[in-house]
Amino acid sequence: MAVELNHRIGGSGPHVLLLHAVGMDSTFLEPLAAILSKDFTVLTVDMRGHGKSPYAPATSLSEYADDVHALLTRLSFTPCAVAGFAMGGMVAQALAVKYPQDVRAAVFANINHQQTKESYAALMGRADAVRRGGMAPILDVTMARWFNEPFRRKGGDAPVRARLLSNDIRAWCDAFTAMANVDTAPKLKSLPMPVLCLAGGDDRSTPPPVVKAMADAIPGARYATLPGGPHMMFFEMPDETARMIGPFFREVLSRPQATSP
Repeated sequence: MAVELNHRIGGSGPHVLLLHAVGMDSTFLEPLAAILSKDFTVLTVDMRGHGKSPYAPATSLSEYADDVHALLTRLSFTPCAVAGFAMGGMVAQALAVKYPQDVRAAVFANINHQQTKESYAALMGRADAVRRGGMAPILDVTMARWFNEPFRRKGGDAPVRARLLSNDIRAWCDAFTAMANVDTAPKLKSLPMPVLCLAGGDDRSTPPPVVKAMADAIPGARYATLPGGPHMMFFEMPDETARMIGPFFREVLSRPQATSP
């Protein structure tokens, strides 16, 4: 059963949905949303078990996509453009695959579309570590993976640390299990909507070649790299991120919508 998601809508213009990363929530998208809301109606959500959305067990990305689809339907927000970052990019993939009628255009940022044995083990290991010892012992290594060193040195990651420490660890473990078992790769080649695969040039979690491989698997998809962008570039570099995705959305959303015969 779909979880009712906490959400916020702002701005005016074509509809755009933003999806946050694992362990975070919609508040971390607010700087980016504020920029994009000058041109778009922007919807941000807390995914299940994150922020103010209630926890419910999840084992697959499809379940997170079901939650988003239910909200989009309830709000009459479809079809919309979707930009998902890190885990949000995987949920965006699942939404586009399962509910293509919901998605006019998609940005899959800082994420991959399939796992190797090594990446599967790494993701499951992050869930197992938190089950054993809680969030505190993994904070430093996680922040080093997610953000650039100068940003961390000035304390820019402090709100993220606080958010992770306050989270329900069940939601963290569920999310990493779902990401480890991503199954969208065989289906992405059939996506009918325009897609931009966006990498951060300094992303240590999902390096540019991994994102490029995803773009190569989607016929007609565009690929771009944000120079200096870390894994969580939507939070560390919202202005630069907006300059990457805003023009793409303006272009593709200005096209006439396809209509059913």
